[in-house]
Amino acid sequence: MILQTKDIHKSYDGLHVLKGINLTIQEGEVVSIVGSSGAGKTTLLQILGTLDKPDEGILEIAGERPFEMSVKKIAEFRNRNIGFIFQFHQLLPEFTAIENILLPAMIHKTPMDQAKKEANRLIELVGLTSRSSHKPNELSGGEQQRIAVCRALINQPKVIFADEPSGNLDSKNSEELHNLFFKLREEFNQTFVIVTHNEILADMADRKLVMQDGIFLNA
Repeated sequence: MILQTKDIHKSYDGLHVLKGINLTIQEGEVVSIVGSSGAGKTTLLQILGTLDKPDEGILEIAGERPFEMSVKKIAEFRNRNIGFIFQFHQLLPEFTAIENILLPAMIHKTPMDQAKKEANRLIELVGLTSRSSHKPNELSGGEQQRIAVCRALINQPKVIFADEPSGNLDSKNSEELHNLFFKLREEFNQTFVIVTHNEILADMADRKLVMQDGIFLNA
């Protein structure tokens, strides 16, 4: 088991968004989360990624409970253990592809020679070595998202959380990205938790969880 939640609740302005989420995810598992807008998917992903705190309940990742840590320790834990992939890649426009990949490793204070070696290995893995010195505006949407995947992987996280990762891509690039996730699972035994409206991606996962009104219908 790499991740577990127990009775996670979250409300905003009196609206009960998450109503007791219990979830267990195994190492190397690819889990998709689907549901209509307003079901609580993104709120849950933000809590699982330690970007927001639950009102009550327990989150364990790799045997640790981040919400029992100080704010500084949570940030360090997140940098060390969690990777993120967003719908809109969130690459920094002034940096090259390889520099964007390196950012989490620099925050982690990984020795630069080691970080560059890992970044080059990852960018080769996704087939973009020839684009490493290009800035985001010189890359296609699919290329930008693959660079974002490399950035998420650079610190060898325990879990990668992806929020609509192919939502801004055409069908060809979506298919390539989806296949990449499973290639990475085979290569690194990487765990993925993916919130998506893309039914093709959702159905490829080891488990597809359906959220409705702040709970899972089938967890």
